[in-house]
Amino acid sequence: MSLAVIQMVSQDDVLANLASARRLLEQAAEGGARLAVLPENFAAIGRRDLAQLGRAEALGEGPILPWLRQTARDLRLWIVAGTLPLPPDGRPEDKPNACSLLIDEQGERAARYDKIHLFDVDVTDNRGRYRESDDYAHGAEVVVADTPVGRLGLTVCYDLRFPELYGALREAGAELISAPAAFTAVTGAAHWQVLVRARAIETQCYVLAAGQGGTHPGPRETFGHSAIVDPWGRVLAEQARGEAVLFANRDATEQAAIRQRMPVSTHRRFMTPATPGPARTE
Repeated sequence: MSLAVIQMVSQDDVLANLASARRLLEQAAEGGARLAVLPENFAAIGRRDLAQLGRAEALGEGPILPWLRQTARDLRLWIVAGTLPLPPDGRPEDKPNACSLLIDEQGERAARYDKIHLFDVDVTDNRGRYRESDDYAHGAEVVVADTPVGRLGLTVCYDLRFPELYGALREAGAELISAPAAFTAVTGAAHWQVLVRARAIETQCYVLAAGQGGTHPGPRETFGHSAIVDPWGRVLAEQARGEAVLFANRDATEQAAIRQRMPVSTHRRFMTPATPGPARTE
């Protein structure tokens, strides 16, 4: 199996979360995965000291980055490290980004994606109000990177609602797209699978959607239903709730055939925006 997606139920204890993630990544490596995707906030969820956590990591004083490098080396595994709070490179005092790192099998950073779209939304759940911009700064760059299983585009959670980002990743050569997430139970039940499948279909990419799936501090309940979806929109693997390691193979020949039979990337047209007409009066 070349691809793995990991579902977790992370809590606010960083070291306990890292121990759980290590156990799940070991299962991924033992199952033959070359690339594994962890969920959003895999190392800490529900914490109010995110800026402090991120600053410690940037200064080399935190546990997450050394753990990540060592785990990738030990398991000979490429890892998409969900998200962790991390300030911009060289600016540890700045507000952190919700940062998704791609770590290669040598433990080196292959790419960094800072979440562009932040979840500032009111939801009809027991929490009610989410304002990621209180804790994080917006990212601005589209990121793709080469991996042993294909060219990978990086996204995070709320990005799923913005197809223009996924179109930009396809134009940049993406063949797979990671989507670590922590969708709420309410928004997930309404929209999660249709968004994941739609992004796979329109980009003709494999989408690796690694979610949180359970109850967290806050209180917060996440939807789960992590999935691997192929370029035709087929769900190859899925887990409703709780911890899980999902596997699938990338079939590069079939993916190329899908893109050849339906060459949507060459059919795209850009239209002039409509001009509002004069206001009607009675």
